[in-house]
Amino acid sequence: MLNSLKSPLLLSAMLSATLGLTACSSPSSESTDSTATDSAATDSAADKLDTKFLTIATGGASGPYNIIGTSLSEVYVKTFGVNSKTQTTGASVENVNLLTQGKVDMVLALSDVVTDAIEGKNNFDKPITNIQQIAVLYPNVVQIVTTKKSGIKNIEDLRGKRIAVGDQGSGTEVNARTLLEGFGITYDDVTVDYLGFAEAADGMKAGKIEAAFFSSGLPNSSLMELEQGLDLQLITINQDKLKEIIATKPYFKTFEIPAGTYGNDAAIPTAAIMNALLVSSELSEADGYKLTKALFDNLDGLKTAHQAANDISLATAREGMVAPIHPGAKKYYDEQAAK
Repeated sequence: MLNSLKSPLLLSAMLSATLGLTACSSPSSESTDSTATDSAATDSAADKLDTKFLTIATGGASGPYNIIGTSLSEVYVKTFGVNSKTQTTGASVENVNLLTQGKVDMVLALSDVVTDAIEGKNNFDKPITNIQQIAVLYPNVVQIVTTKKSGIKNIEDLRGKRIAVGDQGSGTEVNARTLLEGFGITYDDVTVDYLGFAEAADGMKAGKIEAAFFSSGLPNSSLMELEQGLDLQLITINQDKLKEIIATKPYFKTFEIPAGTYGNDAAIPTAAIMNALLVSSELSEADGYKLTKALFDNLDGLKTAHQAANDISLATAREGMVAPIHPGAKKYYDEQAAK
């Protein structure tokens, strides 16, 4: 009787011990699950931004700023799931003001305008201190056009003419005024129309203006359309005189519009200014790093969107920065340099 009682008790004890051993061995599997969860959380964090919205101020609807900015916005939506969109504007000056006022989160702007903003000159009443630079992008090429029948060949011939100089407050207008002044021509010496790319092209077609400034990446879509119905003449800028201007305006550089860009037989000497990609200084370091990385990870897509993006390069992204570099962007560039 005692033995018959002992057997079930013994069996129960052995079963309990076995379960105890199994329980003791289970933490390793729990640890593995925890690690996987932590890893997933880390991956999820890497795919998110601190900010929930990312508005990019660009330029006119037909210009490279808007085309490239829209493509970049799509990259950020796809990569981070952030609510990103572009805003068409009058370009550089307006963009910098919008960024300073906290109305947008990222902007494209010409380096001459950014320099004025940092120094508090021309279109800016006081120095702006709350903007930082993510990257130097591609050159904005000064493309001054007229018709072959106008007889205008170089920038000095614009004196006394009716010309479009870009939207008021745009980067095109800023460098048009600066270049004209460098050649001894003020707005008092010409009749000025403040027209964006599309409007300037329409004015040229209608014969209402004699010449127009288009500052953008190559090629400019409005000029490509204009070339189809008008006998275009590209206006040259004397490079020796331009070098004198560069001595005091170092954001300019000598440049040539390649032969065949707009049906031109030979290269056209002109000027160029580098474009800047800017963000608010309030953007977190982590977000600045991620946005910079995503830009260069998806550069092939931007190049497909517009030919001007072919000149965006990691190798030159820090050359000629005119605003303080964002710490997140600096971290990314330093990492790439260390590889």
